Amino acid sequence: MARQKGPIKFQGSMGDITFYRTKDGYMAREKGGITAERLQNDPRFQRTRENMAEFGRAGKAGKLLRASIQNLLKNSADRRMVSRLTKEMVKVIQMDAVNPRGQRNVIDGEVELLLGFDFNIHGKLEHSISEQFTATIDRVTGDAVVEMQPFIPTESLTPPEGSTHYKIVAAAMDINFESGTFVSEKNATPVQPIDTVMTAPLQLNNNLPENSVNPLFLVFGINFYQEVNGTFYELKNGIYNALKIVNISGTP
Repeated sequence: MARQKGPIKFQGSMGDITFYRTKDGYMAREKGGITAERLQNDPRFQRTRENMAEFGRAGKAGKLLRASIQNLLKNSADRRMVSRLTKEMVKVIQMDAVNPRGQRNVIDGEVELLLGFDFNIHGKLEHSISEQFTATIDRVTGDAVVEMQPFIPTESLTPPEGSTHYKIVAAAMDINFESGTFVSEKNATPVQPIDTVMTAPLQLNNNLPENSVNPLFLVFGINFYQEVNGTFYELKNGIYNALKIVNISGTP
């Protein structure tokens, strides 16, 4: 792999050289590799095919999870969140002790490995909220609840510079990774000032289907705002907003 230099940046192919752009700049490399037919049929690439199948399954699972909270992720995710989540989904699938390699899946894996996943590495939840909270899931009733005791925002929050207000958010998801469907619900506080006034007790309750047989997830986060002439703007387009998976109930 070579780095392109000079004022003219190429993209595409020229002869046996492919030019492309990455986060590190414009690169060039020689064409090569095996054919698709050989990859699909050559016994020597059996392990590669197995890995590709499971990686694809992990990507679809991650996409489904993201879709279940898409509105929250619009302003609470970093640029590499998708690849980070896919990497963790691969680990979930690899814990499947039932199916053979290449056929392992999320349902028979360990979805609990996703617990603690931060959707935004630039705004981790523990860096934003120092106050303790509880996050519970009741599979029988379908109640997914986040609770916090009263707190003083200036003491318990670590807002980015320029923040004047905040909003605490939570969402619960019931995800069927086999059918590709989900049920989700979100809840949030009103936008509140970052001041020295003690808050009321916090309880964000999201209701999922009762007695579900699917994996259940509970996410919790905080959004920061700047008030300008009575209008609240997400600070720097939400780059510091936090959102984290705080509880998981795998299949019963």
